[in-house]
Amino acid sequence: MDMVVLSDPEVVGIPVVECGEPLIDVRKIAALRVDGRLADPQGCFARLRVGMVDRLVTAQTLLPAGLRFLIVEGYRPAELQKQYFDAFVHRLRVKDPAAAEADLRRRAARYISPPEVAPHVAGAAVDVTLCTVYGAELAMGTEVNDTDTTACHTDSTEIDARAIQNRRLLGAALSAAGLVNYPSEWWHWSYGDRYWAYVSGAGHACYGPAEV
Repeated sequence: MDMVVLSDPEVVGIPVVECGEPLIDVRKIAALRVDGRLADPQGCFARLRVGMVDRLVTAQTLLPAGLRFLIVEGYRPAELQKQYFDAFVHRLRVKDPAAAEADLRRRAARYISPPEVAPHVAGAAVDVTLCTVYGAELAMGTEVNDTDTTACHTDSTEIDARAIQNRRLLGAALSAAGLVNYPSEWWHWSYGDRYWAYVSGAGHACYGPAEV
């Protein structure tokens, strides 16, 4: 059965009851490691809602000894999210010029959320992988944000046994702390957004679009 994507009515229709938690800079949290590959001048990439940060710290204590989370990206301004989404739609349009616009947008939403419902725009999503205490990244089957093949799907069997085990370690810790995964991206986890509310059965999202 086809997965429910972020732009589906079941997700978009979930109400948001904004709780007002601020975005905080994860680089100031000594327990967490932040990667700079997507760093921006304003430091948006390293910001998350307080509740997300608390859960990441908790989840890290559930990892096997010697492993740490490596945070790649958190908050994403709405205008940047729109650029990402529009660019992905354009890529699909070039490959399939006869496709209807609505179909292209739905296909794009498997990997890039429309900005109006995007968890990153709410500071409610984190792109994260695993590393050792010395910063060496673990093999996860694909790079973070590599959506060129279905190997990026969380439960993909196109990757080797070591990468499958590492994804399971990542997922077990984050799930236990209350985060949910977007199935087409092993690295994407969220809490408090509409997709989290859909998966968890919560009556509403507690984080809406945020600003630094």
